[in-house]
Amino acid sequence: MKESACTSVLVGKAASIDGSVMIARNDDTFLPLTPQRFEMMPAVKGRHETLVSNQNGFTAPLPEAGMRYQQTPNADVDKEGIYAESGFNERNVAMSATESVYGNPKTLAYDPWIENGLAEDSLQTMVLPFITSARNGVEYLGNLIKQYGSPEGNGVLFADNNEAWYMEIVTGHQWVAQRIPDDAYVITANQVAIQTVDFDDPDNFMWAEGIQKFVSDHGLNPDLSGWNFRHIFGTSNEKDRHYNTPRVWFGQRYLNPEHKQEPTSSELPFICHASRKISVEDVEYILSSHYNETDYDPLGRGPEDLKTKFRPISMNRTQNSHVLQLRNNVPAEQSAIMWLCFGVPAFSPYVPFFANATDTDPSYSTTPLHADADSAYWMYRKLSVLVESHYAEFIQSDTDFLTAVKQAFQTHIAETDAAAANLSGDALTDYLTKQNYAVVAEMKAKTTQFMNELFEEGLGLSKLTFNMDVNL
Repeated sequence: MKESACTSVLVGKAASIDGSVMIARNDDTFLPLTPQRFEMMPAVKGRHETLVSNQNGFTAPLPEAGMRYQQTPNADVDKEGIYAESGFNERNVAMSATESVYGNPKTLAYDPWIENGLAEDSLQTMVLPFITSARNGVEYLGNLIKQYGSPEGNGVLFADNNEAWYMEIVTGHQWVAQRIPDDAYVITANQVAIQTVDFDDPDNFMWAEGIQKFVSDHGLNPDLSGWNFRHIFGTSNEKDRHYNTPRVWFGQRYLNPEHKQEPTSSELPFICHASRKISVEDVEYILSSHYNETDYDPLGRGPEDLKTKFRPISMNRTQNSHVLQLRNNVPAEQSAIMWLCFGVPAFSPYVPFFANATDTDPSYSTTPLHADADSAYWMYRKLSVLVESHYAEFIQSDTDFLTAVKQAFQTHIAETDAAAANLSGDALTDYLTKQNYAVVAEMKAKTTQFMNELFEEGLGLSKLTFNMDVNL
């Protein structure tokens, strides 16, 4: 199976600056270009269809009825598979799938992957339209894994207005999920992350039926005491310490600068409590980061041998980055916002989309496989290339651009909330849909103008230049 290499962030409602629950992730593929779309899928009734994966042959009937939901699938579904990846359904349940994780050989020896089981390419399609809460999402997916098995390790994020849950599927049928405490945050990066599991606390933990017996029967617990999911099922190797743990370290360093930790530590905590309240912008910063202001920044001025020592969070192969925000200071019908970045997050904006909408602008929903002048995906990829091509000269202008649009987005949301307060039902949905169209149009104009400015400035940075006599 194709496994992506992502970074995820989860934030409880008491840990956020405004009482929001947030789940967020960078969707990283193994290619710099795997174009994606952003689209609304309508509710269905009376359906009689079977889902067949063109990636591993997974086959399952789809329920007859399903809710409206968002997805960010591959543009080339026929070749690359669906990979719906992220979105909300109409019950304000958020889901992001998946964070690739890796079980260790000893545990997999007793419960190997199921070749045609439920994989990332089909997972969100099989779950998001049918779940009514974050907790129900874990239960629903757990039952599917019990029935069909899994061909790969996956970390799955769920959220509603009250709770955020993180679920790790680590062998063909074994999994554990933990509720993120309201006052806590979590950062994960391609490594089994959940630590101590309290089997006497079903309010905050869920698990595959029989997992304790499975571990006991096969002698899989390496610890002298306790039951640490990461130690039992996870890995701790050289690749982890250069590819995975440094990303968690950087995010925790940003939110808890007072903690002194090593980027190669295998014992970085799963559940963390920040030294301040966390905003959407904080989550975006983590997902757009590349070891900024450290010697490990590949775009920085540190020692050359350190610049490539660790794998950064934001990469050229990040196909979309998203923050799924569930606000609790507005009515539920306008609560859910997807902050979506289709460019390289280090250089591109997170555009806010109200989830209670019926469709998306064609520049997002009809992404072509090759670069064009109309689609949002290609526009923001072009912006990313322009900025990085003359990073030293352009990064401050890009930072100023992103700062300005962040302010504009917050104004847009506040004005939309105020107007939406007098609407309900279809009128509200129609209004929020139109506001999504409006922000797309505004951002296309602003981004195009900014790219043109960079283009003009870049002409003067060419190495094919020579000082001439003014009289020649």
